[in-house]
Amino acid sequence: MSFEQSLGFIISRTHAKMKNNLTKALKPYNVTPEQWAVLNRLWEQDGISQKELSEKSLKDQPTTTRILDKLEQRGLIRRQANPEDRRAFLIYLTNEGRDIRYPLINLARQALAQSLKGLSKEEQAELKNLLNRITDNLD
Repeated sequence: MSFEQSLGFIISRTHAKMKNNLTKALKPYNVTPEQWAVLNRLWEQDGISQKELSEKSLKDQPTTTRILDKLEQRGLIRRQANPEDRRAFLIYLTNEGRDIRYPLINLARQALAQSLKGLSKEEQAELKNLLNRITDNLD
């Protein structure tokens, strides 16, 4: 089997192309896919710790810190001292961070739809199932 036909290469290539597609889709809002992942977690649960945010978005602490720095500079989030642990911060969305939720979700959905074009709902469900099983095998 050639390297190009290996499952790892195919998954990696697919990830890179999907990420590039999402990057283009989010460009009008100057949001990266990495920032998008963090914003998504905050839209689900605002006011969580940076550590929890890092875990939920599958990013290491230094990467999360850099992403939050950029989002804070853009006025999309704010950090607030955690009253239970003065060494930690809770991360909150600003009004602007909440306001861009639906426009970004629509752009991301369009990018995903482009990626999944030609796959039936059943094929999409089976693909997710298979990828989740592979992930479970590696946990």
